Amino acid sequence: PLESILIVNKLRTQPVIEAIHMFLNHLKTHHPGTKIYAEDRPDIPPGVEAWKPGPNSPPISLIITLGGDGTILHASSLFRSGAVPPVLSFSMGTLGFLLPFHIDDFAHALSAVTTGSATVLYRMRLSCEFKHHQNPKNEEEQHAPWQVMNEVSLHRGQSPHLNTVDLFVDGQHLTEAVSDGLILSTPTGSTAYSLSAGGPIVHPSLSALVLTPICPRSLSFRPVVFPGGRVVEMKVSAHSRAPAHVSMDGQVARVLLPGEAVVVRASEYPIPCINRSSLAREGAQGEGAPPGKEDDWVRDINNLLQYNATFRSKALLRHDR
Repeated sequence: PLESILIVNKLRTQPVIEAIHMFLNHLKTHHPGTKIYAEDRPDIPPGVEAWKPGPNSPPISLIITLGGDGTILHASSLFRSGAVPPVLSFSMGTLGFLLPFHIDDFAHALSAVTTGSATVLYRMRLSCEFKHHQNPKNEEEQHAPWQVMNEVSLHRGQSPHLNTVDLFVDGQHLTEAVSDGLILSTPTGSTAYSLSAGGPIVHPSLSALVLTPICPRSLSFRPVVFPGGRVVEMKVSAHSRAPAHVSMDGQVARVLLPGEAVVVRASEYPIPCINRSSLAREGAQGEGAPPGKEDDWVRDINNLLQYNATFRSKALLRHDR
């Protein structure tokens, strides 16, 4: 049963406002007992209760996101200290890897969730903690590790000098990296920043850590995939000529000085994302697709990335369109 729903949306452009209004009308008609929350911000929809993240926040049964991939990353950041409710994502004109459904399908998707015919993919998150020279600036930083869905990246920021970073895996020194930066991503994040930097494509159902260098000084420094149970420490070398800026899911989080580090491991709290492949078969079979029969990810890398599309294939696609 849907006891409560949290709506997370991008900036309220007119299409987003209309979609929220349509969605709220549907909920009031078909789920009148469901409490509806939205983030506590100035553009909160009328008739919706404000919600703030924290230990005393009201429990949420389902998260609804309206927007692009960044909206899901933002929803992940709202649940930094514990489990994440299931996420049902709708695109608002921009297709991405994390957007299974179009907003026009919201009634069908919501019905599949409430009747138990939807399947869930648990997308891995990273838990990140910092090692500083001094004590943490506040108690929150000391006790609440960052939870990252895509990647944590160390980069040189505006400095003209390369970073020198020591890499440790389970406490064992792996290498000294001299580069523009390093990306440590989840399988979900392997098709984001890491892919642009030359990293591999990793299926999101795997538990793995993907290390990708950014413009390394050595030609033999190649991407590496570690098992998800490893602990990776990235420490700014004492003789690094530049501090390292730390970005997490595209947001600047910290600046690490020489001798400081970030320690990354698999989070205990992945993100349960509702798939569309099971819903696509629901109308034909009356139930969700069995596991392994269809894969949203396979469809996405072909349709969105044009994976291994030859020149002839692209020409045929244009002809079909």
